Amino acid sequence: MADKKPERRGLGRGLSALMADVAPAEEARPRRPDLTIPIELIEPNPDQPRRDFPRDALEELAASIREKGIIQPLIVRENPRKSSGYEIVAGERRWRAAQLAQLHEVPVLLREVSDTELLELAIIENIQRADLNPVEEAMGYRQLMDRFGHTQERLAGALSKSRSHIANLLRLLSLPDQVQTWLREGKLTAGHARALITTENPVALARRVIDEGLSVRETERLAQAPKTKIGQGAASTAPRRAPDKDADTRVLEQDLSANLGMKVVIDHKGHDGGHLTISYKTLEQLDELCQLLSQIR
Repeated sequence: MADKKPERRGLGRGLSALMADVAPAEEARPRRPDLTIPIELIEPNPDQPRRDFPRDALEELAASIREKGIIQPLIVRENPRKSSGYEIVAGERRWRAAQLAQLHEVPVLLREVSDTELLELAIIENIQRADLNPVEEAMGYRQLMDRFGHTQERLAGALSKSRSHIANLLRLLSLPDQVQTWLREGKLTAGHARALITTENPVALARRVIDEGLSVRETERLAQAPKTKIGQGAASTAPRRAPDKDADTRVLEQDLSANLGMKVVIDHKGHDGGHLTISYKTLEQLDELCQLLSQIR
């Protein structure tokens, strides 16, 4: 039988506090559970974004639970569809592994969570998975921003990540679906993908990167090559005039282009300074650039 229920309390604690609630079990400090609940009274969240729970990983976690128990309590709420029982807010993987380990009861933290907050917490928990690919992580950030109004700055502070990390991942979502698929499958790295963002034919260049096993630096150089040569093999690429910019300037151009998602050209004239040109394709890009510049003090 479940222990006596504690007084319910609302969330209302800000994104950082929510992040602490769903911190990965291997990183968070063990906390005293509010309750110990029979496992059969707990149901998973039907709107959980994560659908795949590899059997091998669950078996490994179950073995750890048999030896050490559940170190980090599950987070649950009262089941809104039943007069008794609980619904998982965070920790479905631990709940599934506990069943494999044949546990009869599990420790939980009871929270008062609305349906909207439940979805938000589920997305946050998934973002913290170690096995996320860059596209999945970017989609998690995009959902938090579009559905709940979080800004890049707020997410960066709560997740202890740099704003540029989040911004770079979000820009990957502007790539064609085929390129995103290759990125999900691990055929391309995030570094490769960032180099493709400003090219006119990212699919063709990505296919060449995969076929020839090109490095990120080689991909960046090809991204700066004449557009008519992108889809051709290495042997057919005509010799190009030696660039008149030093390597540091070209790398800086590539980094700025990747960060902004727009083409950046630097014309450095030595002691006389120089010019930096940013090219945008749509009014939306121009608006985004203006917002970025307005935040610079």
